[in-house]
Amino acid sequence: MSELRALTGARGVAAWFVVLFHLRAALGVSDGVQRVLAKGYLAVDFFFLLSGFVIWLSYADRIAVQRWRAIPGFLRRRVARIWPLHLVMLGFALLIVAALALTGRPPDPRFPLDRLPVHILLLQNWPMTRDWFGVTALDWNDPAWSISSEMFAYLVFPLLPLVIDWRRVPTPGLIAAIAVALGLLAYVMRSNGIATLGQAIPWFGVLRCVTEFAAGTAVAALWLRHREHPRRALVAALCVSSLGFSSFASGLVNEIVAVPAALAALLLALALTSNRPRNPLASWPLHRLGEISFSTYLGHSLLWTAFKMAFVASAVAVPPLLIGVLLAGILLASLALYHGVERPAQRWINRFGQAAKRGQQTR
Repeated sequence: MSELRALTGARGVAAWFVVLFHLRAALGVSDGVQRVLAKGYLAVDFFFLLSGFVIWLSYADRIAVQRWRAIPGFLRRRVARIWPLHLVMLGFALLIVAALALTGRPPDPRFPLDRLPVHILLLQNWPMTRDWFGVTALDWNDPAWSISSEMFAYLVFPLLPLVIDWRRVPTPGLIAAIAVALGLLAYVMRSNGIATLGQAIPWFGVLRCVTEFAAGTAVAALWLRHREHPRRALVAALCVSSLGFSSFASGLVNEIVAVPAALAALLLALALTSNRPRNPLASWPLHRLGEISFSTYLGHSLLWTAFKMAFVASAVAVPPLLIGVLLAGILLASLALYHGVERPAQRWINRFGQAAKRGQQTR
């Protein structure tokens, strides 16, 4: 299936929304802009939905046909996608730890060496990690909590196409499935007194990922069914949004209920209009930002930490020139990481896996 370019561009915009979320105190912008940027963590919810959407389109049929034989290859490709860059960024974090020691600065509590092995294995946000290793806060590379949660989702995803064929589920059933998945997230978080999606990530991050990822797979099924009939799909998008508001919501709408539903509807709308002429999200600059968005997302937080160590005494109201240098540095680093780490590592791991598979078949 050909690429939906606007979804790639939307991923780039979302990644930079997260960047600005982490930099918001340093930007010297108005209170109104600060309040908008303070919701940048919600871009991660869009990532989870988009991930379920794309992975369903890419792998569901293969797993449904080949069944268990397709799962090792699927998992290898997902590990190749996220793990090498994660390791490189942990190596960069170790350089920061070494720089702190060599310059006589106190150690940073965000880099606990005893929990490094858990991060290397991408287990830092799994429920068992919290119970066994006492991980109750984000540390090392903060944004990596989401790819730890995604790794959990990748492991359970193959069960979905083995159990259910979304193509056989009528449209109302798909909409109900989305509402149930997102409603479950809202019900559990609100039952535990959580008011926003960005709270208590070590406790609810995996649930947030898995439920939104599952909803994204059903959004993909809606798109496949109605992509030739955009008016019908628009009705489906509105139903997704309205049912998400009400499902398990106890009659009270807040961020936890409303935002995932609205993002699911937005994802469906973006997919429907993805390859239309003059779609700005499909333009070359935004599409390029989307291609390197994983490097932007995973690299910016540690780059900001290193930048503060080197150039600024306070992370509040940094001079505009330095902010410009930082943003340019994040963009250039994203390009370098994409071309120097992401793509070569994916090619190498996938090529190695294919060679091993051929070797097994010839024995």
